[in-house]
Amino acid sequence: MMRARGGAGFDASMPSRRLDIGSPVHCVDAQFGELADVVIDPTTRCVTHLVVRPHTRPDDARIVPVDWATSEGTGPAIRLSATVAEVERLDPLHETAYLRLGEFPVDNPDWDVGVEDMLGLPYLQGIEAQPVEADPHVVVGYDRIPKGDVEIRRASAVTAADAVKRVENDTVVLRLTRSEVGALPSHRVHRWGRS
Repeated sequence: MMRARGGAGFDASMPSRRLDIGSPVHCVDAQFGELADVVIDPTTRCVTHLVVRPHTRPDDARIVPVDWATSEGTGPAIRLSATVAEVERLDPLHETAYLRLGEFPVDNPDWDVGVEDMLGLPYLQGIEAQPVEADPHVVVGYDRIPKGDVEIRRASAVTAADAVKRVENDTVVLRLTRSEVGALPSHRVHRWGRS
């Protein structure tokens, strides 16, 4: 669960909004999909963007400014002030690149690399075959997020530490110690099914 308070220039009087990963996301004209991840400004610890994944194309997520989320409605659904077509026109979140091992995706003044995964190509060779030179490239899948922000997902690591708290890509470090975290009340997590 995260709380959103608007984007980079958010209004401090704007009420907080509960954001549960997996919550349904509705546009003004139809349901779009579900909340997959959130993008956070690590200095203010406020959500700046929502990563919205369509049900019909789960690999085609979009990064939506949190200002598009309205405070209308009740329940877990997140309502956007945009149409499905407007959300579809946003840049896709996920990119892939075929890079030499150790290379980084192209530096861009507008975005950083969020969560990334690396896939090494398999080395396949028959027993009787001539030796084949290994490919020094890997396929890197990465999420494009606004410059200076970090991406948090359901599978992100959460670490307890004494007197330290920070937010990094795919990692949250709490100020609480492990024993303080263990003493917190437990809450049942609702997992939203896909339609």
